[in-house]
Amino acid sequence: VRQAQELYAADNVPWVVGYSGGKDSTAVLQIVWMALQGLPKKQRHKPVHVISTDTLVENPVVASWVTHSLEVMEAAAVKSELPLTPHRLTPAVADTFWVNLIGRGYPAPRPKFRWCTERLKIKPSNT
Repeated sequence: VRQAQELYAADNVPWVVGYSGGKDSTAVLQIVWMALQGLPKKQRHKPVHVISTDTLVENPVVASWVTHSLEVMEAAAVKSELPLTPHRLTPAVADTFWVNLIGRGYPAPRPKFRWCTERLKIKPSNT
């Protein structure tokens, strides 16, 4: 946590934290959260964007849980006066899984042709 605080204070470059709701991204987010909470309010000088990309093909229960987590996170950040903003990202319609699989005739993704990663996860994060 202390090292995260030092890195946070080192410059004015906003942070982006990827969040899936899994154990690894939750652990990283918890460290960032604790680091921010441990800083005096005057030192919380730059935004932290928490991004979660919904591919629109996730299990509905999981997708709903992640969306709810982002809502709870936003309310808690506001209450705690943390400069942390969650964002639920989705791919553009033209880049969605079903448009490409059925509409454009792409084959199902496989290890040597992972067209879905770029379209469903990376592109939404870069907008």
